[in-house]
Parts: sequence; structure tokens; C-alpha cells
Amino acid sequence: MSDFTSNYAVVAGRELHYTEWGREHAEVIVAWHGLARTGRDMDDIAGHLAQRYRVICPDTIGRGLSQWSPVPDQEYCLAFYERLAVGLLDRLQIERCLWIGTSMGGAIGLRAAAHALRGRVRKLVLNDIGPEVPAAARERILTYAGSPSAFATVGELESYFRLIYKPYGWLSDAQWRRLAETSVRRLPDGRVTPHYDPAMVRQFAVHPDDYTQWREWDTLDVPVLALRGATSDLLLPDVAEAMRTRGPRAVVVEIAGCGHAPALNTPEHFALVERFLAA
Repeated sequence: MSDFTSNYAVVAGRELHYTEWGREHAEVIVAWHGLARTGRDMDDIAGHLAQRYRVICPDTIGRGLSQWSPVPDQEYCLAFYERLAVGLLDRLQIERCLWIGTSMGGAIGLRAAAHALRGRVRKLVLNDIGPEVPAAARERILTYAGSPSAFATVGELESYFRLIYKPYGWLSDAQWRRLAETSVRRLPDGRVTPHYDPAMVRQFAVHPDDYTQWREWDTLDVPVLALRGATSDLLLPDVAEAMRTRGPRAVVVEIAGCGHAPALNTPEHFALVERFLAA
């Protein structure tokens, strides 16, 4: 795996953290993580792709090492995340890019490619996300993300992550340990909890239609690869089929042994993404 640098940039008045891989390369990939996760989830695929691409992996506001929003109802939404994406690319003087997005990160990419980054996003990889999210999947996410659990030790937190993120598919012990260590913050009482602002789930209450993006989907004019976990409850088969037949007519690939969302951490995952980006 290639080395990366840890960086901070003030964008739209908020401090964002991002890792950067393969800085020597001209062609850029933005790799954006899921709802309650951090940019470090992209370490494996970023390290692999950094052999030929420059890869930027942001922490969304309210996650990881990025600033928490002082006005969550206004800023924890796709419109503000899109604004952050545009601002970060402008700050880094990136004119065009490829986009890999897991779950929420894919929704941000979809929106941006249809609006503010139209013509700048050249290809889009959507990892287990489509232009709509079933109500049952939203409720499942809210059960653990809205009131994050706290534990006495990091080991206990890792065991919790292994349970709730089992649908990610296979991860090595080292990958689970890294996931835990890059997703932990300590509370004032000494316990540890996942590293995000619990208020970020207010997006679903304040912006209930954020993840309904069929209008945007039908206007996309870039190649799209849609990866679907075989047992995903977030990207349902009928939605994936509609993505294949309307709008940009995505290439849809089902990933065996995964639900929501494939971890993008195996040679098979790398090859799928790499072939699409290089085609």
C-alpha cells in the first residue's frame, strides 16, 4: 500500500480533513465514505489506485477529524456536502476527477455530477447506493447511528463494529483493527464511541427527500459503475435494474458475500473499479 499524507483545508468556512495518496500523479480520484464513517475507510482501495492516480479521501463535516457543524440542521445535508466537495476541488486546483462514493459518498457524487460538478466528474462509481433509499434501510441506520453506543475499551468498540458492519463482507483482522482505531473518539467519562457527530442523522428529519435523486440520475451524462452488495437492503434489486435501463444506464455488478456496503478492500473489488476507471 502506498503512503498517504494527512491534510486540513478550510472550505465554506469549515475545516475539512482529508488524506491524499499518489500525489505525483496527474489524474485525480475523489473517494468519499459513507454516512457514519470516515475517509480512512478508503485506505485499501486508495492505496491500490495510488499506483496510477492521485486519490483524495475527505472526512465529511461532522465525521472523523473534520469540524462538527455548529448549525447541523443547515449543514448536514447533501446540498452542503456538495458545496464542500466543490470547494475542496477548487482549493486543490483540481479541474476534473473520477469519483468513487460509498453510500452517502455516492449520493454526494451523484448530486454533484448532475449539478455543481457537471462536466468535472468524468466517471462515477456508486458503491451500494442509488437514486432512492428504502424507508426500512433508513430506519435500520437510524437505530445505530442516531444514538451511538459507548464502550469502556477500544476492543469492545471493535467487536461492536464487527457486528454492525458485518454486511461489509470479509475484512482481515488488521483491517477491522484499523477500522476501529480510525473510527474512535473518547467521551468525557472515559468511554469510547464512534467518531462522528450524532446530530448528522438529523438530515433524515430535516431533509427527508435528500436521497431521492431520480431527477438527477436521469440527467447524468457520464459513465456509471454501480456496485451492489448481494444482500443489500439499501440498494434494492429493482432500483439497481432501473439504474441499468434509464439515465446514464449504469453498469451494475453484484458483489457476493456482502450487504451494505462492500468494503472495497479485496483484489476483486480493486479490479472491478480499476477496469471501469481505465476503460
